[in-house]
Amino acid sequence: MQFAAALSQTVQTEPAARAVAEDIRAQLNTAPIDLACVFFSAHHTAMADVVAHVLTETLHPNSLIGCSGEGVIAGAEELETAPAITVWAAVLPDVNLRSVQSSFSPPHDQFHLMGWPEPSVEEASYLLFADPFTVPVQDILSIFEERYPGTKAIGGLAGGGQEPGMNRLILNDQVLDSGLVGVRLSGAVDIRPIISQGCRLIGERFIVTKAERNLIHELGGVPALERLQAVFESLTEEDQHRARRALHLGIVIDEHRNRFERGDFLIRNLLGADRTTGAVAIGDVVQEGQTVQFHLRDAESATEDLNSLLATDRANHRHPPLGALMFSCCGRGRGLFGRPNHDAAATVERLGPLPMAGFFAQGEIGPIGNRNFLHGYTASLALFAEKDA
Repeated sequence: MQFAAALSQTVQTEPAARAVAEDIRAQLNTAPIDLACVFFSAHHTAMADVVAHVLTETLHPNSLIGCSGEGVIAGAEELETAPAITVWAAVLPDVNLRSVQSSFSPPHDQFHLMGWPEPSVEEASYLLFADPFTVPVQDILSIFEERYPGTKAIGGLAGGGQEPGMNRLILNDQVLDSGLVGVRLSGAVDIRPIISQGCRLIGERFIVTKAERNLIHELGGVPALERLQAVFESLTEEDQHRARRALHLGIVIDEHRNRFERGDFLIRNLLGADRTTGAVAIGDVVQEGQTVQFHLRDAESATEDLNSLLATDRANHRHPPLGALMFSCCGRGRGLFGRPNHDAAATVERLGPLPMAGFFAQGEIGPIGNRNFLHGYTASLALFAEKDA
């Protein structure tokens, strides 16, 4: 396998696209490119068709996929506001690729799935990019789970636009302003997910004893708001200050485990509370009997979590990653860490100067346990490595 990545910050779209295409071709010489991924800032959305045409014409990839983003990630750099295009390309011998696509019709409440294969026992991974305004991604992931149980999906939600029709998705020679695009990979490649939700546990664990959809009425037989207030009061003054803007609830993924640690929870936002009823609203459906624990997100916890996950991957696998894709939440970056390039630089520092590209997303797709979820404030990585024999 061979991988390459290129970046251009040229403002004009066509020269920028030609520059990254020529850079990729120079790195890979005459090797046939199996997969090319392109990510670009909002400055280039109006001419996304030019980007797709130049890359297709110059690189002739078997599969081309990409989207616009709130910002662009290239190597150890994170360009959050500047004009930028990055291309990542892979030569993947003995790997099968298949393009997939989906759209959603609100009047009929119906999904249209194009190119999706029949379920099989063959191990596969998917890269998925979607427009957040026109596709209910969590619903698609539920369909995905039913159709391909245990299959990994990694990706993110396109950004840069503020309303429907302003984002762009690229799939081969198509440029779309809605829907979902993806590619299925199977065969001689190991695609390892790193899903860093960047939180630390606080307080005690509770069992949900009364709930209705996304409203938690009782935790351990006590009004949920009362439990929340007790946890808040147990924090240090510094953590209380953080909790006022970065308090979340973690839902245990696998209830059969003997102990629960960071990484065993699906992190969801706290949306509000009702002082009259004592209920707490979260950003997901919760069921009675589930185990939950409050979490706190801050820069220190996010740094520790990402570094820990990268170190664990390195320790647990014989083959190091040769290339990587990163999809980081637009709520991370400078806003969370107070400095640029945090996630990208930490990854390159841990894994070495491997070809990496990605974008700042409006939501991140990745597996926790054996299920795929839509996340927020998360760094979702796909590490490409040789497959263990």
